[in-house]
Amino acid sequence: MLQQTRVAAVIPYYERFLERFPHPAALAEAPEEEVLTLWSGLGYYSRARNLQAAARQIVERGSFPKTFDEIRELAGVGDYTAAAVASIAFGLPHAVVDGNVRRVVARLTNGEGDTHATADLLLDRRNPSRSNQALMELGAVVCLPRDPQCRECPIAKHCSACQLGTQNDLPEKRTKPATIHLKRKLLLIHLHGKILLAPSTRVKGFWDLPGPFEGARIGARLGEFRHAITHHSYRFTVYEAVARAAPEGLRWFHCKNIDEIPLSTTAKKGLRCSIDV
Repeated sequence: MLQQTRVAAVIPYYERFLERFPHPAALAEAPEEEVLTLWSGLGYYSRARNLQAAARQIVERGSFPKTFDEIRELAGVGDYTAAAVASIAFGLPHAVVDGNVRRVVARLTNGEGDTHATADLLLDRRNPSRSNQALMELGAVVCLPRDPQCRECPIAKHCSACQLGTQNDLPEKRTKPATIHLKRKLLLIHLHGKILLAPSTRVKGFWDLPGPFEGARIGARLGEFRHAITHHSYRFTVYEAVARAAPEGLRWFHCKNIDEIPLSTTAKKGLRCSIDV
């Protein structure tokens, strides 16, 4: 959950997740729809699917793996996660390289050399857990991306970038793709206590408010909102609509069960437009 998401945002999700899935078997056996519903709002939903797949692997093998290579074989686990778990949980000497560590290393070496090799040289093999967490914390609170606190840094005298005055130029910035602006219409359609939803084309496994389709009579405008996904910026306008039949692929859901459905973020925002009217 902490990959690409702030700690403060993760905590309530983590607590709800553990309450519902207290052990790997509970997660392994759960319907994917329920897992996605509890994850809804965190984004990057392949993480939830991989987490469930990893739980199934753990159940199948009978215990959590205890070596770097075995941890690395779990679904969705890369070098960073495997190194973090191996060092922090089991005290194994594997250097963690996350965004914070990458930034610290880039400035220490002034962008020279291999990041992973340097991180490995910096690792205290007597206490890899503390060593990894210290380097990550240094990047998180001192060696900041835009305003590095070099005067507060305990290793500033060893930092090549600090000595050369290049710390604000490192690491080199990646060129971001141009933002694509898109406009979309969403329809809010109720019938006999049910709401019509469509499989999301943006987030696999989730449900969205449908767009215009043949047979739908569009009525009053309920509101609009903006939503960004990677480099796509959407402006959604929500309309009230009437339809007697659902096109193939769309489904009617009971409104009273709406909280049990994995709704996309755009669907949730769209539903709030109707509440605000």
